[in-house]
Amino acid sequence: MSDLLWKPDKSAYSNSAIKNFSDIINNRHGINFDEYEDLWQWSIKEPQKFWSALIQYLDIHCSGQIDPVINKDELIYDQKFFPNLSLNYAENIILNLNSTPIIFINEKGFRQEISKEEIITKVSRLSSYLRSIGIRKGDRVVAIAANTPNTLISFLAVNTIGAIWSSCSPDFGEAAILDRFNQIEPTVLLYSEMYFYGGKKFNIRDKVSNVINEMKTLKKSLCINYQDEKEEDIGKDIIDINSIFNDENLSEELVFETCSFNDPMYILYSSGTTGKPKCIVHNIGGPLLQHMKEHQLHCNLKPQEKMFYFTTCGWMMWNWLISALASKATIVLYDGSPFFPDKESIIKMVDREKINFLGVSAKYLDALRNEQFSAIDKFNLDSLKCILSTGSPLIKESFEYVYKNLKQDVHLASISGGTDIVSCFVLGNPNRPVFSGEIQCSSLGVNVDIFDEKGKSTRNKGELVCKSAIPSMPIGFWNDYKKEKYISSYFSRFKNVWAQGDFANFTDNNGMVIYGRSDATLNPGGIRIGTAEIYRAVETLDEVVESIAVAQKWDNDIRIVLFVKLKPMEELTKELQKTIKNRIRAHTSIRHVPAKVIKIMDIPKTKSGKIVELSVRDIVNGERPKNIDSLENPECLNEYENIEELKK
Repeated sequence: MSDLLWKPDKSAYSNSAIKNFSDIINNRHGINFDEYEDLWQWSIKEPQKFWSALIQYLDIHCSGQIDPVINKDELIYDQKFFPNLSLNYAENIILNLNSTPIIFINEKGFRQEISKEEIITKVSRLSSYLRSIGIRKGDRVVAIAANTPNTLISFLAVNTIGAIWSSCSPDFGEAAILDRFNQIEPTVLLYSEMYFYGGKKFNIRDKVSNVINEMKTLKKSLCINYQDEKEEDIGKDIIDINSIFNDENLSEELVFETCSFNDPMYILYSSGTTGKPKCIVHNIGGPLLQHMKEHQLHCNLKPQEKMFYFTTCGWMMWNWLISALASKATIVLYDGSPFFPDKESIIKMVDREKINFLGVSAKYLDALRNEQFSAIDKFNLDSLKCILSTGSPLIKESFEYVYKNLKQDVHLASISGGTDIVSCFVLGNPNRPVFSGEIQCSSLGVNVDIFDEKGKSTRNKGELVCKSAIPSMPIGFWNDYKKEKYISSYFSRFKNVWAQGDFANFTDNNGMVIYGRSDATLNPGGIRIGTAEIYRAVETLDEVVESIAVAQKWDNDIRIVLFVKLKPMEELTKELQKTIKNRIRAHTSIRHVPAKVIKIMDIPKTKSGKIVELSVRDIVNGERPKNIDSLENPECLNEYENIEELKK
């Protein structure tokens, strides 16, 4: 049984949005939900009633008929939600803006507040400009952009006219950018010429110029830099978005394009670590409905509260963060490294800005734990009521670290979903206790289960699946007209059931533990082992910073190879190898113990901080890793080639 780390007080429960929503359902349908599980079960058994009640509870601005809530197609991937509803995402954001919706901070200490009036004026003028150059509903507008107010305002302007948005982080390489954007044939490119990271300013003018030359469908390119007092002017031959914002001849009247619930809104991308990135097309209504549900019910986000998520514009958490504006929240945008000028930078910002929701990657919390950083005696953090973690499984020790070293009275919500659904399958619940190492619950309306290899429900470890449609499942992949690639990606494993590709199991507390990607699951002797189980064990050792485990083909089977990144001055002695193996055996089983333990200097990661086991696995097995431009640090892969120890 996992250790209990936190539980909400009774007054918090009675004042929560999820309690309010439950009461509404109880009164409307004459039922009584005593436990969250009862409400979740009802949301699965009565999807028409649940989603209908939810869209009304969240007060989403729309027109048309709510019925049918879901069309009656037999196949999950052909089911559509609210086919007779019309709405505009940007309108739902702008109608709910509070007086100061955006705070922007960069790692140099530059700070800026953006008012509701400023956002409305800039969105109006930019959308008017885009219409004037012929951009219409369905056109693609792409951005190579830092996480700034100008980027967010640009997204809202694009969405206002019904065009389709797609963005990536400015630190992506040229090939990675072109692999994504060339597939969708954009008409306009927005770009930041520079960004900050780790105390350095990176200028990407040359890269942008090369990208523009290679994208033959572009009609216009706009520079969306933000200016602080220390930045130089951009070149005279460049169209500057600020000139559009300041152009009084452009209309300030906001005209929202009428769109259907299922029209395309933005295109996100798979990580591209197994081939060319998939262009995942998301609709307008689904992400809005899902995000507002997650923010208000699963996080208990209230109007005027402040939410921060450390993210780039190339990660789905940026899209998730933006939607908090629809719940009348203030969002904090950040450009820079979370560890500059020091490891406490983000925590210091949370304290100074009185942030209520702190969102980070699991690897960020792991890094703080490895640095033995403690905020307890240095910072107040009274405002902080929830810490959100995603990107990879949060290990037990990092759960315990949060409560011991960051804040004792805080709701720690480990959440898991994906770019694929731009929302969560399993996530937090402010009215339930937090147990060490466990995600708290399945998301309302999301029919989550664990399947064994035969496609049967199991309480053992298995595949994380979703057995019914949810509104934020993708429309499909771009140019995949018959949905062949889409069906192959999610529905080929089990008939008419979405397989997420995560290896997981339910807990006795009705929570969930995720053990890593199922495509990276290790199978020595036919026994399925999640890599996260190994990481949980080995990364508790003081000498180890991080690790990565892969399967090497060996003697007509596979063997587990563990690569470890050690702290400075530490060496991988025979004694430490033995300690690592013993720790893994003690925390898991003898099947988990690696055949080889090898020291490396760095571990490959995506731009959003996920470790990339498949690239290392390919190299170890003599294959060429795919699409390394999607990695944050592709140069480290050289270290995994031609290792003599792996030939023995």
